[in-house]
Amino acid sequence: MDMQQLFAAAQQMQEQLMNAQQALADAEVTGTAGGGLVKATVNGQGELLDLSIEAAAVHPDDPPEETARTIADLVLAAVRDACRAAEDLQQQQMGPFAAAVQGGLPGLNLPGGLDLSGLGIGAPAPGGEAPAGQDDADDQET
Repeated sequence: MDMQQLFAAAQQMQEQLMNAQQALADAEVTGTAGGGLVKATVNGQGELLDLSIEAAAVHPDDPPEETARTIADLVLAAVRDACRAAEDLQQQQMGPFAAAVQGGLPGLNLPGGLDLSGLGIGAPAPGGEAPAGQDDADDQET
């Protein structure tokens, strides 16, 4: 593959990537909790777009503290459900691009794809350490 073909392939991949990113921004997925009493809608990038709570989720005989706690739990569960759906959509849309990076561009014959570990992005190289800022210890809640 000559440089002109390589450049054309890279431009085509960039255009496809931009189209996939726009499709994610335009997509909407919904998560639910409490048998549909609470619904959260996010776009394909995980941004919360809408949240609805059915009146049946509020029981007038329940103490206000219990009602507030229940509603908060249901909202959290619905948002998490929607975000999981958005992550699944992201993997479907962006998976081919990750495979191209891991497998290298056709015609370059790069064994094992590209090693992005030195750039601080992507997965660590085999036998290598996690990129800066991606240490599991940093992700633990306190």
